[in-house]
Amino acid sequence: METKKTIYQLHEEHKTWLNKLLFYKDELKIMDNRILEVATKNTSNEVRSLADHFNNELIIQKEQIDILSHDIKSHEAYLEAAAIDNPNNIDHEKFLDHKKHRESIVDFEKLFKDLREELIDFLSKWM
Repeated sequence: METKKTIYQLHEEHKTWLNKLLFYKDELKIMDNRILEVATKNTSNEVRSLADHFNNELIIQKEQIDILSHDIKSHEAYLEAAAIDNPNNIDHEKFLDHKKHRESIVDFEKLFKDLREELIDFLSKWM
């Protein structure tokens, strides 16, 4: 049986996830600057190739952040519509937990952590 939550619980999770995604987006900018710094200082083919690899990974992560943000905002719009449609009972109504979104965030965070660790290894070797 799936867990049910109040609109307020779901909304709080949405806010938390969107804030996390903004943090990761900022972190991607920092990573991008570090990659550029290393690529500028080192002109070897190996460094260029690795820098390109990491730039591509950052692009993928940016796209994932955009997709996750869109999905969360769409679910938030669904909850808002439910509140408008039934304002008198919204405080007592329970919604299915957004398990898919939670799993997507967990998966994203794991991949992001792995990328960060790979990038730190690269930067420590070439800075």
